[in-house]
Amino acid sequence: MSTEDLREALAELASASRHNLIERWRRLYRCEPPRHASLEFLRRAAAYAIQEREFGGLPAAARRELAAIAKGEKPSRSKGQIRIKPGTRLLREWHGTTHEVIVTDKGFVWEGMTYRSLSAVAQAISGAKWSGHRFFGLVKRRGGRNG
Repeated sequence: MSTEDLREALAELASASRHNLIERWRRLYRCEPPRHASLEFLRRAAAYAIQEREFGGLPAAARRELAAIAKGEKPSRSKGQIRIKPGTRLLREWHGTTHEVIVTDKGFVWEGMTYRSLSAVAQAISGAKWSGHRFFGLVKRRGGRNG
């Protein structure tokens, strides 16, 4: 679909009748629209679906994160962070001393103490507030390389 075709399709939604919007919903979503959906909602939903088909939808990770938020859960991880599993050993050299942190299912163990977050360990080591993932080099860079 060309840019002009996309613009026209979206512009048509502004003047479409309720009946036309419902028919479009059925074609785009392959189900019935909500019973008492407003015209504005039907227009916006149709516009979203048209653009999603043209440009692609959300990445799977974003869909999972939104689903968790909708359930009232905390998202599993922040964007750009590398997932670390229990048993992982993290090493960080800081001012000439190598620090070892062991990831457990209860937290992060450093020098015999368990911390609830990697940021707390980073602060204990450095004396300053740090993002734990950044301090230990566990943040993905834009080019996909680890930093």
